[in-house]
Amino acid sequence: MSKVCFYFEVHQPFRLNRFSVFSIGEKLDPMENYFDWKLNREIFEKVARKCYLPTNHLLLKLIEKFDGSFRISFGITGVLMDYCDQFMPEVMDSFEELYDTGCVDLICETYYHSLSSLYDDLDEFEDQVRMHRDQLYGRFKHRPTVFRNTEAIYDNRIASKIEELGFGGIITEGAQKILGWRSPNYIYRPVGSDNLKVLLRNHLLSDDIAFRFSTGDWKEFPLTADKYASWLNKCEGDLVNVFIDYETFGEHQWRETGIFEFLGHLPGEFLKHPGAEFLTVSEAVERSQPVGEIDVPCAISWADMDRDVSTWLGNEMQMECFNELKEIGTLLRRGGNGDFMRIWRMLQTSDHLYYMSTKGLADGDVHRYFNPYSYPYEAFINYMNILQDLRKRI
Repeated sequence: MSKVCFYFEVHQPFRLNRFSVFSIGEKLDPMENYFDWKLNREIFEKVARKCYLPTNHLLLKLIEKFDGSFRISFGITGVLMDYCDQFMPEVMDSFEELYDTGCVDLICETYYHSLSSLYDDLDEFEDQVRMHRDQLYGRFKHRPTVFRNTEAIYDNRIASKIEELGFGGIITEGAQKILGWRSPNYIYRPVGSDNLKVLLRNHLLSDDIAFRFSTGDWKEFPLTADKYASWLNKCEGDLVNVFIDYETFGEHQWRETGIFEFLGHLPGEFLKHPGAEFLTVSEAVERSQPVGEIDVPCAISWADMDRDVSTWLGNEMQMECFNELKEIGTLLRRGGNGDFMRIWRMLQTSDHLYYMSTKGLADGDVHRYFNPYSYPYEAFINYMNILQDLRKRI
């Protein structure tokens, strides 16, 4: 294997205030009272200082050091861009500086990191895709050709809509349930598609960095850059896709773990191998041809061990909130109240349903790490109170 594609997902949700049932219907400002702006600012600024700014600085140095041979891709949610505008514009400036090198690709997403691709119709999904695409052009003068749905959620219906919207590629999880004996290290074509190409995440090599990097009892610990580069080089196939959350660097994996040293040495170690090459996702789509077809009638994702949508829709609490959210959207799309529409879209961010997950074992550990609530039922009550208040205001 001599071609590798690194893609980083950059996202922070707008976390909610604790909203009492006794506040439903009261005279208050929804934007100020639904969302915990103090906490949101504190967390964003912390993550920006621990991850976004130092990692962007390091990547810029690496791109310059290797004279453009080190190439990467980002998916930056609209919510994250809003955070930057509101609290730390210098973060977005640093992403723009990276993009201006010509070695960085930008991927289109749903603007609000939502589950709108799972709604009964795809009108809201299409609107959010167009919003994000317009935002990328407005900020970067970039026209994305590759799409990555929220948490890499994918099925045949979504693929068909993305092809209809004119994209050339889509990213999802290289789940065994859709591949069987086949490898994720190739480009595939969605069933029934003429032009769309599917890039599949190599979850083993991605999670080696994202989750196992600092795990002391992992048999491969410590993970060094030369070791990881040798794994990449030994992979069979046309392309290895390493797709991870950007917050891995400095936030999920703290600086003390050596994650920045690992990242700093990785490009050089990989490029030592004959024929080694980094590609952006757009370059991967342009230069590779599908080797087969994938048929995904039921939605998959990159989340949890199940690699499906049960992370967000796996229990009755989540389904009740999801259905309420859809009903409110139906009312809003008929009425067209712009202020409430934006609030509704902010409430669509998938993290709110993620916090209600009742999964156990390893999945549960991950959920607890990211969860601002003490237990799932607390997340459910708080979110449902806000939805009920919003419904009364429409």
